Amino acid sequence: MFQSFEVASRPEQGPPRLQALRDVMRVQGLDGFLIPRADAHQGEYVAPRDERLRWLTGFTGSAGFCAALMKDAGVFVDGRYRTQVKGQVALDHFTPVPWPETSLSDWLKDHLPEGGKVGFDPWLHTPGQIEAAEKELAGTGITFERCANLVDLIWDDQPAPPMALAKAHPLEFAGESHDDKRQRLASGLRDDGVQAAVITLPDSLCWLLNIRGADIAHNPVAHGFAVLHADGHVDLFMAGEKLIDVMDHLGAQVHCRTPEALVDALAALDGPVLLDKSSVPVAVADALDGKVQWGSDPCALPKACKNAAEIEGSAQAHLRDGAALCELLAWLDAQAPGSLRETDVVKRLEAERRKDNALQDISFETISGTGPNGAIMHYRVSEESDSTLEDGHLLVLDSGGQYLDGTTDITRTVAIGAPPAEAAQAFTRVLAGMIAMTRLRWPEGLAGQHIEAIGRVPLWMAGQDFDHGLGHGVGTYLSVHEGPQRLSKISSVPLKPGMILSNEPGYYREGAFGIRLENLLVVCPAPALPGGDAHRDMLCWRTLSFAPIDRRLIVADMLEPAARDWLNAYHAEVAEKIGPRVSPAAKLWLDDATAPL
Repeated sequence: MFQSFEVASRPEQGPPRLQALRDVMRVQGLDGFLIPRADAHQGEYVAPRDERLRWLTGFTGSAGFCAALMKDAGVFVDGRYRTQVKGQVALDHFTPVPWPETSLSDWLKDHLPEGGKVGFDPWLHTPGQIEAAEKELAGTGITFERCANLVDLIWDDQPAPPMALAKAHPLEFAGESHDDKRQRLASGLRDDGVQAAVITLPDSLCWLLNIRGADIAHNPVAHGFAVLHADGHVDLFMAGEKLIDVMDHLGAQVHCRTPEALVDALAALDGPVLLDKSSVPVAVADALDGKVQWGSDPCALPKACKNAAEIEGSAQAHLRDGAALCELLAWLDAQAPGSLRETDVVKRLEAERRKDNALQDISFETISGTGPNGAIMHYRVSEESDSTLEDGHLLVLDSGGQYLDGTTDITRTVAIGAPPAEAAQAFTRVLAGMIAMTRLRWPEGLAGQHIEAIGRVPLWMAGQDFDHGLGHGVGTYLSVHEGPQRLSKISSVPLKPGMILSNEPGYYREGAFGIRLENLLVVCPAPALPGGDAHRDMLCWRTLSFAPIDRRLIVADMLEPAARDWLNAYHAEVAEKIGPRVSPAAKLWLDDATAPL
């Protein structure tokens, strides 16, 4: 299987490791040390070697960090992980800190004396992170000190760096050669008066060079660094053993060098050199010694705005993926409450997806959370947490696949037996928010922060909400979480045609149930409407995901007529597009599941 159910960490392992870290801090003359959930490439997901936060604290979430001091150790987590963290860390040694409501700087002010020294690994933090913290600490005497990674000094069995082979991504799926991409982006560098740009994000590097890798589980990326020069050539700093199968694909304009050569190569560059303050390591900025022009990763926006081949590939991947999910849902509906466990659902869904030869991996570990586990937003089922699907439970099933032609991510919440009335009411509000966002038209130039409230209003009107963003960007056979586009209160990046985003409102009642519904959407120019402003360009969504929404959980009277009409039309489209792709038994189930409300 692509997914493992092994227990990833145990709380009791944390305290002795924390003590060993403090012993090293004392030798180094430090009062604190920062342990981020990050690697030198600043991607969201990290290799086992870089799971320092998990190894030290036990916390397995995909975002957060620890500030380890001599007497205190704060584990900073956002709203997605506040239920999860309490069960994963030793609470008598590690204190969960609500972040970003409580900033690192404010916490340090309360827990460190004036003049305290906090060490950090300059390869694992960005200039933006360090500068923001230093600004907030001005006048306190608390300083940040560059140092070796202290966790690495005490982690005796730390895994080796990943060395998976890279492979070429076919032009039929990429839609543009890497020669054309390099020249297009190099032209922008020349227009901005910079000599080169340093690229550290794995998905940016792989998108630019039309390669894929396997250095990160479920993310087809290869670790490396790249310098894109203003004439269009690239210096690629990547272990040679990864590049055996792509040398001909890369060609003469991509110069392959070892990762160890990066720092000296940066020092030798003529400036100005473009760096993204939010994603490059401090060590990269240090190596350039002032020859820096701050800006955005030049790959980020072009990568986000998918071309026609990428959109069509993603659409086709979603149809095949929707058929696999429908086979699973039909099978699940035929099982008696109490007869299945969470892992049974995960295994069966992966088996259905594996019938597609284009499947390369799952796009993340499937979230299969029943009853109270469904309220853990990023729940990971393990051998120890595996729970039975009981009568009256809701099952949150969030999953996706990595196909050669696209990346999928879809969530459905399913009733197991007879659902509680309050759960059905909350489900209907979540559905209403999802539909409202899907039906939205908006003026060109708006960002996610301007429209994401649309998906929350039905919950807000009932005094409810959820603590994750409404949606994230998605790559095409790349990372399932892709920037810079987001449906988030803090996203100021204007939405543009070709961007793919998730639409996933939810609701979580700790200790009781969870609800989430998610489709992927692509931004499109909106057709003109009679009476509309001819001079005002508008955008809208095209839905990519097709699978039924559980009608047993819908309180029909709570939906406005326009929302009911949308749902009936969507279900008709699901039946039309997915029906011919499933088995006869699943087709019978699908016909019933998509009947008009």
